[in-house]
Amino acid sequence: MPKSFDEILREYGPALARLAGSYVRDAAEREDLLQEIALALWQALPTFRGEASERTFVFRIAHNRALAHRARRRIVGTEPDEGIEDHAVDPERALAAHQVGKRLFEAIERLPLASAQVVTLSLEGLSYAEIADVLGISESNVGVRLTRARELLRRLLGVSSNDRR
Repeated sequence: MPKSFDEILREYGPALARLAGSYVRDAAEREDLLQEIALALWQALPTFRGEASERTFVFRIAHNRALAHRARRRIVGTEPDEGIEDHAVDPERALAAHQVGKRLFEAIERLPLASAQVVTLSLEGLSYAEIADVLGISESNVGVRLTRARELLRRLLGVSSNDRR
């Protein structure tokens, strides 16, 4: 039995917000895109037949809506929204983690769209098979794109291949 629309938004809402943030940079644009994604999910939910996992279904709809939104708007992004809070006890550690996260987010923004897509979906915990289903590419292509994207991120962040952990 498929979940209700409200259950899906509760479960996937934060991930969809991050996904939207990888397609558009402006906070207001991101909210518009999230509304479009929610509407698309609401309209598509009755058609869910279980041929793919629910998670893949949700991300596929979000991805398609984001591509359509981006194609319509063609807006150059602004600074990422800094509304994410870290409730760590040590302020210095929290600041350092925030700065690292911000640098990574900014580097992902600079990636070509195809690379940013696979990185974002990978960071959301999707498997190669799920990413392939969402993007409509092969699993091996996912691996190639991720490898290239990671190398680009290393260069953008100034990290050498020897510094990998």
